Amino acid sequence: MSALGLQATVVNSGAPALALRDITCTFRANDGSARGYTAVGHTSLQVGAGEFVSVVGPTGCGKSTLLNIGAGLLAPTEGDVRVFGEPLSGVNARAGYMFQSDALLPWRTALDNVMLGLQYRGVPDADAREQANRWLQRVGLGGFGAHFPHELSGGMRKRTALAQVLALDPDIILMDEPFSALDIQTRQLMENEVLALWAEKRKAVLFITHDLDEAIAMSDRVVVLSAGPATHPIGEFMIDLPRPRDVAEVRNQPRFVELHAQIWAVLREEVLKGYAQQLTKTP
Repeated sequence: MSALGLQATVVNSGAPALALRDITCTFRANDGSARGYTAVGHTSLQVGAGEFVSVVGPTGCGKSTLLNIGAGLLAPTEGDVRVFGEPLSGVNARAGYMFQSDALLPWRTALDNVMLGLQYRGVPDADAREQANRWLQRVGLGGFGAHFPHELSGGMRKRTALAQVLALDPDIILMDEPFSALDIQTRQLMENEVLALWAEKRKAVLFITHDLDEAIAMSDRVVVLSAGPATHPIGEFMIDLPRPRDVAEVRNQPRFVELHAQIWAVLREEVLKGYAQQLTKTP
């Protein structure tokens, strides 16, 4: 599936879809002492309705921590989270979460996995099956509904996981390096599929990635985080490349190269800091 669709202008009317406001997250030591590790420090980040925002930063800087806070799976030590202007308490029911590792149940078929969230929401089985079948077809797996996860390739499992999230029709989509384990060809196909599906309904997307090329190719805006501890945004870049985009072809555009150089100039030093920190932790 290619990234087809008309270019649309993001209009941020009213409150943002997701707003993390002055967030700090400190993890306490297991030994009960006062020691702790502050993964995120005084970070504010927002995603407008219909906006595709990517977050990049060094390995281990706290990107996934921010995503878990936005999902309501982790409560911040300080600060608060707003969803369309309303305070978030507990799990974010308006968000769908696509994890780095697919969360498919091995004893359920692809179709049954896509149905699962709908069934939890109380959708009758017949309706859930119809919707799940429709989404499997949308992601190119119409003939694989009866297959179990171990019978699917890595790319097929990712497509199933994507259908599982989109079938719930969330207002916000949270994605944690979902394509990092795929080969480059499959990865680009999945990136284009996500862009094509996103272009149809323009959900708010918060996308975590360590791949700067991926972030630029897919996003409206890229936020750069510092190395930890106490990671925080140190740069924000509007991606003014025209849509629709093909993630392979857009990399050849002069503006893409220019944006990559600008963002890398900010990110490079933080990556080196993060790498040095990882070396000091190596036994």
